[in-house]
Amino acid sequence: MCDPIRVLVTGAAGQIAYSLLYSIAKGDVFGKDQPIILLLLDISPMLPVLDGVVMELQDCALPLLKEVVPTDKEEVAFKDLDAAILVGSMPRKEGMERKDLLKANVSIFKSQGAALDKYAKKTVKVLVVGNPANTNCLIAAKSAPSIPKENFSCLTRLDHNRAASQVAMRVGVPTDNVKNVIIWGNHSSTQYPDVHHAKVTVSGTEMDVFDAVKDDEWLKGDFISTVQQRGGAVIKARKLSSAMSAAKAICDHMRDIWFGTPEGHFVSMGVYSNGKPYSVPDDLIYSFPVVIKDKAWKIVTGLQINDFSREKMDATATELVEERDTAVSFLGA
Repeated sequence: MCDPIRVLVTGAAGQIAYSLLYSIAKGDVFGKDQPIILLLLDISPMLPVLDGVVMELQDCALPLLKEVVPTDKEEVAFKDLDAAILVGSMPRKEGMERKDLLKANVSIFKSQGAALDKYAKKTVKVLVVGNPANTNCLIAAKSAPSIPKENFSCLTRLDHNRAASQVAMRVGVPTDNVKNVIIWGNHSSTQYPDVHHAKVTVSGTEMDVFDAVKDDEWLKGDFISTVQQRGGAVIKARKLSSAMSAAKAICDHMRDIWFGTPEGHFVSMGVYSNGKPYSVPDDLIYSFPVVIKDKAWKIVTGLQINDFSREKMDATATELVEERDTAVSFLGA
């Protein structure tokens, strides 16, 4: 057995965390021989609920779980972290303007970024899930200047998995027969699910998704809007936001950071744009196709971008620039 790693989950009394913590504690994310110390952060009124979550984790009798620390204090939660999964954020309330939502979340992620900077290991890998995830991630990264910006990413893997699943169902193959779908841009309804570079294996033969689906109108229309609006559809049906699927996507994202992506496969994650990759403005957290090796991601280069894609990639970038500029104006306040 190796030494335990310290893993933080924020919003730990919430429903995504409830679906997530068992998978982490049982070894599905960081490895079957990797002991874990789980740090669970939530706001003070949620501590009684968190105690119940701790009891359940204890009752799972998981051999890899060495310690569980529930807390409402950042100095406890962020100490010596190897991984931080920032799920907690201010949810949008009815009648709330988007800028008010951004302002509330800037104060949360500014504080958590500063806590990462002060208490966590400089090698910590930070995944931001709480919405608006891209901009929250950027604020956390800017608030932690001593930690490389490359260590921060935001979750678009849920959108990526949704896209792969839609294609698989349409073609009638298992989901793992679909590879290299891309989510470009913001984790919002402007995101662009792109299958121009995706492949699907049908009866043992790998082919382009457009050739396998044979319905360009669907791929350029309903497919995109279904993935973009899937979160809303789940809320409408369940009266609660996606939790099980979000937790699964978090596991996929962190496992890929830890163990890398398979040869020939890329995945989507929101990462720091630097050097205008695919003409995306710098200083954004924007979802790109990436490959991962030795816990470091690289944006996949050289993909041909047609006019249809360019327009959609630019539209989501424009939204992210507006979000960033609004959020940064609150940062100094």
